[in-house]
Amino acid sequence: MMEVLPASEMMFSRILPLALAGTLISVPALLCAQATSSQAADATPTAPQIVAAMQQHNQARAAALKHFHSLRHYSVEYRGFTAKIAAQMDVDADYEAGSGKSFKIVSQSGSKLLIDKVLKRLLESETDAQKQHAGDLTPSNYNFQLVGTEEVGSRPAYVLQVEPITDNKYLYRGKVWVDAADFAVERIEAEPAKNPSFWISSTAIHHRYEKTGVFWLPAQNESDTNIRVGGKAVLRIDYGKYDVTSTEPASARGN
Repeated sequence: MMEVLPASEMMFSRILPLALAGTLISVPALLCAQATSSQAADATPTAPQIVAAMQQHNQARAAALKHFHSLRHYSVEYRGFTAKIAAQMDVDADYEAGSGKSFKIVSQSGSKLLIDKVLKRLLESETDAQKQHAGDLTPSNYNFQLVGTEEVGSRPAYVLQVEPITDNKYLYRGKVWVDAADFAVERIEAEPAKNPSFWISSTAIHHRYEKTGVFWLPAQNESDTNIRVGGKAVLRIDYGKYDVTSTEPASARGN
């Protein structure tokens, strides 16, 4: 027998995949490890200098990263006036130098609609963005402005205001915190560059990275979406503990 979905769930199935498109952030720091560097001690670099250093360090870090594996946990929940639906999915994520990322779904539960139309599409979109370099944090995608310095977890960081050059669905506008020593992205607070639907009033993106050995890798992503007709959707990705293989010599790890 054909399943008949409640009206609220039918509407949500159309709105949420669009709303979550802005959360699919692909920046070079997703595959980053520390590369040794030195800077003038007394001079604060300009935004172009910080971005150039990020690109140089990202290339070195990408070359140093051979493989990683983690078990990710995805969850999405929608609360409306009269309805609440949710879904979860655990995913084995692997990265291999030369071939990129691959995913294997380990378990899933909750709304089949959300699993098929939201969570699985997130995996597909991440793979697509990776191939196209569609969301890379580079001058070809963004304008940058240095707005200050702050400490993130007791480490000094440069704070960049980023504005997308185009309305690419993988881009965003907001603030990016860049570690002052490693030139790796530590934190992102932003919103999608392009509102994916009239029905979406706002989407707030919170993305955090942590250092694992010599590597900075994504730790958590949360996106909060408010829907004009009422209700709120929350997407969360916990990236889990990483098992990393590096081409860096053992003596250099942890420096």
